[in-house]
Amino acid sequence: MAPNNSVKVVDVFRVSPPPTSPDSASPSSLPFTLFDILWLRFPPVQRVFFYEIPPTNASFLDSILPKLKHSLSLTLQDYLPLAGTLTWPKDSHKPIINYIEGDSVSLTLAESRADFYLLSGNNCFVEAEEYHSLVPHLPTSHEQAQVLALQVTIFSNCGFCIGITAHHAVLDGKSSTMFMKSWANLCKHGGLSMVPELTPSYDRTVIKDPAGLEGIFLNHWMNHGGPNNKSLKVWELKTPPDVVRGTFELSRAKIQKLRQLITTMLEEKNQQKQPLQLSTYTITCAYTWVCLAKAEGVRDAKFIIGISVDARRRMEAPIPATYFGNCIGARTPIAERNELLGEDGVVVAVNAICEAITSLDDGVLSGSENWLPMVFAIKTQRLVGIAGSPRFELYNTDFGWGRPRKVEMISIDRTGAICLSDSRDGGGGIEIGLALKKQEMEVFASLFSRGLEAL
Repeated sequence: MAPNNSVKVVDVFRVSPPPTSPDSASPSSLPFTLFDILWLRFPPVQRVFFYEIPPTNASFLDSILPKLKHSLSLTLQDYLPLAGTLTWPKDSHKPIINYIEGDSVSLTLAESRADFYLLSGNNCFVEAEEYHSLVPHLPTSHEQAQVLALQVTIFSNCGFCIGITAHHAVLDGKSSTMFMKSWANLCKHGGLSMVPELTPSYDRTVIKDPAGLEGIFLNHWMNHGGPNNKSLKVWELKTPPDVVRGTFELSRAKIQKLRQLITTMLEEKNQQKQPLQLSTYTITCAYTWVCLAKAEGVRDAKFIIGISVDARRRMEAPIPATYFGNCIGARTPIAERNELLGEDGVVVAVNAICEAITSLDDGVLSGSENWLPMVFAIKTQRLVGIAGSPRFELYNTDFGWGRPRKVEMISIDRTGAICLSDSRDGGGGIEIGLALKKQEMEVFASLFSRGLEAL
């Protein structure tokens, strides 16, 4: 945890949605789908949104906090499952989310004496633990789990941050972002009705499962620590000691130069057998993958990255863009570490990523029966997940006090994932968030910078 005297809890509020009307589109009960079951015990996702505000005569408690609480209540009327409880009834073969009138979301109010500009800056490495007291704890047990917890932390005379901890089995990154933007929109515009593009769709019938993956995933979980292990308790991963956070940016111009460099390398080595989709995402992942492999040095023989794929656009039957819940598949590009460390490492990485993405033509769920066993068994190979997405446009989350000064995914401290997001300057670049041992971070930063300077 951060130093005990840096953050002080002032109060804890319970925020409920207004009484539900009979024609409410938000359900009071929501069953899991195969996509939700896949993430059943994964650690919750935690983010912090930093907002800079000028000193005003009116105090934060009198002006900003009431708006945040009121708009949160209004938002929850369209997001009832977030105020509910996750359970696994004895008479149900799978978990379910239940909302009962009066259920609420925990909203913690805290004060911090930490350096706001240090924590929300880009240019220095900060100990990971300095951020942990800015996100709330999400209670889970074997029998039940809360879905969402929120925290507002005030920094004297300069700004505040909003921390969110969300149960990964209930909502994916897109749904979590949609909720935050809905809350921000209602706060900024004084509680007007929800706009269509932020109104969640709860229709579970759009998720088709001809291969019976729901049962396969359930069996994997029930036999993991089982048999018949119906626990809802999430994995509690610990942040390793001496871990610091760092944010790196690839500007649109640098991405284009990397694209040109990679294209030239492929042509020179005659490795471009067919045109590759050198997307911004592919280039960013490949360059980061290689820099990370070099920063870590000689380790496991194989290095795998886990790419999350939004399945909403890739299922045979169309799924609404505003579908609420989990709807993500996965692909796992793999490469020999010694090849990533070579002079053609970025080409090796690009080819591995493009091959994995091409396999989506076989169906976004192809091979998914092996996803959980691979996670359970990973021991001799390095696996690093890619979390977040520039498509979420997190820096458009404006509660009425402007764009966030910084958005951080805190949960990567524990999972070791690489976080991608849009750039806060809105210029089309990508921010890359990492949590590494200090020495590895220093090497990574040097490699990342020198590689771009050479373009």
